[in-house]
Amino acid sequence: GLFGVPELSCPEGFQEAQDKALQESERLVQKACSTPPGPETVMIFDQLSDSLCRVADLADFVKVAHPDFAFREAAEEACRNIGTVVEKLNTDVELCQSLRRLLADETVMSSLDPETRRVAELFMFDFEISGIHLDEEKRKKAVDLNIRILDLCNEFLIGTHIPNKIDKHVLPEHIRYNFTTEGNYLQVAGLHADCPDDLVREAAYKIFLHSNAQQLARLEELLASRNSLAQLVGYDTFAHRALQGTMAKNPETVTQFLEKLSEQLSKRTQKDFQMMTKMKMKLNPHNSMLMPWDHPYYSGVLRAERYNIDPGLYCPFFSLGACMEGLNSLFSQLLGISLYAEQTKRGEIWSEDVRKLAVVHETEGLLGYIYCDFFQRPDKPHQDCHFTVRGGRLKENGEYQLPVVVLMLSLPNSARGAPTLLSPGMMENLFHEMGHAMHSMLGRTRYQHVTGTRCPTDFAEVPSILMEYFANDYRVVNQFARHYKTGQPLPKNMVSRLCESKKVCAAADMQLQVFYAVLDQIYHGEHPLKKSTTEILKETQEKVYGLPYVPNTAWQLRFSHLVGYGAKYYSYLMSRAVASMVWKQCFAQNPFDRAMGERYRREMLAHGGGKEPMLMVQGMLQKSPSVEDFVDALVSDLDHDFETFIMDS
Repeated sequence: GLFGVPELSCPEGFQEAQDKALQESERLVQKACSTPPGPETVMIFDQLSDSLCRVADLADFVKVAHPDFAFREAAEEACRNIGTVVEKLNTDVELCQSLRRLLADETVMSSLDPETRRVAELFMFDFEISGIHLDEEKRKKAVDLNIRILDLCNEFLIGTHIPNKIDKHVLPEHIRYNFTTEGNYLQVAGLHADCPDDLVREAAYKIFLHSNAQQLARLEELLASRNSLAQLVGYDTFAHRALQGTMAKNPETVTQFLEKLSEQLSKRTQKDFQMMTKMKMKLNPHNSMLMPWDHPYYSGVLRAERYNIDPGLYCPFFSLGACMEGLNSLFSQLLGISLYAEQTKRGEIWSEDVRKLAVVHETEGLLGYIYCDFFQRPDKPHQDCHFTVRGGRLKENGEYQLPVVVLMLSLPNSARGAPTLLSPGMMENLFHEMGHAMHSMLGRTRYQHVTGTRCPTDFAEVPSILMEYFANDYRVVNQFARHYKTGQPLPKNMVSRLCESKKVCAAADMQLQVFYAVLDQIYHGEHPLKKSTTEILKETQEKVYGLPYVPNTAWQLRFSHLVGYGAKYYSYLMSRAVASMVWKQCFAQNPFDRAMGERYRREMLAHGGGKEPMLMVQGMLQKSPSVEDFVDALVSDLDHDFETFIMDS
């Protein structure tokens, strides 16, 4: 069966696994309600969470990645059913009372260790955001809103990807071939950001981002419903509810962070825009005004012109085997951990190119498993991500339930006889996703509710972004980057040039991220919104980003992150700031420092989500960083490295 779960040898097995989990959960609910308050209460709640998550998490992965439609459909159904049960449990008054009794008992609470206390509070938080403290009528309203929000999220997400059609005669004949023809129509399915023809990019931007009344109505209802739910359960705005327990703690801190960052970036961003404008004038003298569809293209042109970093020059040094060796060697030096390929049993994997790795510590033994689903295949989503399939936890019999995760990439299939070669971007993504996997393996908490990456969103990206710093360090790269034919190492100046090239127009790129994050905060802030979502977009774009708004476009209707990262889009920037500080302070001097590796494991990875994120950051940096520190860390990363600059000049 899939992942060694015996029921899952066929799609129908999902029904069986789900029924088993639901039976188990009923037994545990009764047990929780009849157990006197004590540490056992938290243990039972965690078992309850584990019995449902073991099916739901696995199904979450299978529904997007399994090549067989019947498996995907069965997994989708299981997700929906378990989701409904979770919603019901979060409004089960009797179940909540058993936890309330524990939290109200000061004697028992003071005898619990900090992790158990935090997990008890997190379970209570789940009840409260579902409106448990409301009367029955309002509670029903909260459940209905939750269900409506889930549906709106799915509909909005589908809408973000749907291509737009246009009568082909509207576009000049010489650019029509860039788009898919459908009878008399052209289909525009994306922004064509890399196309050298300005007109193609302009047309794609205006057509793909053209406003759509249906999608607009979905977004407006989604934002209003989120706000109603937040207010119903006692928060000022949805952002206040979403940011509880995060590193930032509240929307005020996020706004302060984004405003200060924007202020610090503004001069550099203007300079970047000036360079792009010059480049545009050079290539297209008739029309030199810089527009939003120009930014990604001309920053790429500048990068290529200044540093000549053709990915084709780098790929031969980054074979997949060499990159995996590099990761193995890094983890072994930093953390005493090795990765071993393990034989899979029949039916355990969903595609024959999936590899299973055992993660083994030199003294602690087996820590868990990583399934590597690295290659493109039809119907597989084109995104790189990390899935928790089973969380780690301490079982009742004293054994540890080993974590199981999947790393999904979309690497090209190699030509026969040649190894798979990665571009520098793919190599960095592999390191990034491996950062998440290590967090899952080393976040060995007592409770699966807070295992590994089950932690606040703005902390979850720290371990993965930190790995990007390792991937961009010559001392690390030099350990594994070898030409697959000659065995020659990658020259140092090629690595330096690659790193410096990433800083070209990086301020403008970061400013764009700040704009998205500010927009997300406003949308999830005070309601009713003062203007339409499109007017807010126009105003914010001109104020925060600086390139003009294009009439009749509505970029926000393609902003798919509003679903999974509602009010939390800033997380990526804040995680990067923390990762940058950790890198500079702890690893820049020696990226293989075992003592630092152990401190990193002890202070940041080991707790999963079982400790307040800011306390973990303090433990690692041995000081409490301020918003200004975060901003300085991000901005100082944009400075060019003097040595490389001199060498290249």
